[in-house]
Amino acid sequence: MTRRPGHPLRLVLLMPGLLIALAAGASEPAQLVGRVVGVSDGDTLTLLVGTQTHRIRLAQIDAPESGQPYGRAAKQALSSLAFGRDARVVVVDRDRYGREVGEVFVAGENVNQALVRGGHAWAYTEYSPSLEIVDLENAARAAGVGLWALPLEQRDPPWIWRRQGRSGAAAARGRPEGSPPPDPGSFACGERRTCKQMRSCEEARFHLTRCGLTRLDGDRDGVPCEKLCRGGVR
Repeated sequence: MTRRPGHPLRLVLLMPGLLIALAAGASEPAQLVGRVVGVSDGDTLTLLVGTQTHRIRLAQIDAPESGQPYGRAAKQALSSLAFGRDARVVVVDRDRYGREVGEVFVAGENVNQALVRGGHAWAYTEYSPSLEIVDLENAARAAGVGLWALPLEQRDPPWIWRRQGRSGAAAARGRPEGSPPPDPGSFACGERRTCKQMRSCEEARFHLTRCGLTRLDGDRDGVPCEKLCRGGVR
C-alpha cells in the first residue's frame, strides 16, 4: 500500500493473520483483510474482519441484478472466486447504502477484473472505470463469453435495468418490445457526436455508455437523447 510522506501507516491487529492497514491522518485508501462469508449478488459480498463484518461493493463493475437474465450466474461466479476464502479489499469509497466500495483480491487475483474478463459483469461506465476494465469488457464481448452469449435484447446494462424496470426497458431503448435490436457491432465511437446524428436509441446508448459521450445525457438520468429513447420512435 502506498502512503504519503509524513503519514505513517498504522497497523491494527484484529486477530492472528488479519490486519487492517490505515494511513493515519491521510486520505489514502484503507485495506481490509478477512474472510468472505457471504455473497449477495454478482458484485456485493460480506467480508468478516476479526469479529466485524463489512459489506463490500466491488468497484468499477456492475453485475446483472438477481431478477435479470444471467443474474444468478453472476452471483455464482463471484461465489466461486471468493466465497469462503481470505480476501484483501482496497477500499476506495463508501456508497449511499453504507457499503465500502473497493477492489477485491483473492490469492493475488483481482476479482473485479476476473468477473469482467469472464463476462460476468459490465464495466461500470457511469463511474469512469479504468481503461483496463473497459478493455476486459470489450474482449469478453468480442469472445461472446458469459452474459455476452445472451441474446442482445437480454443484455440491458444493470444501471438501466434498475432505473427503468424490465417492463419499461424496451420503451427506453426506443423500439417496440420483441422487435430485433440493431447489431452493436455496426456502431463505432467518433462517427456521431450529437443526438440529431443518432439513428436509434441503441446507437445513442452505445455512444453514452461505451464511448463516454456524456453530452447525450444532459439531465444525467442515464437515458441519452430523451426524444429518441423515451419517445418510442425508431
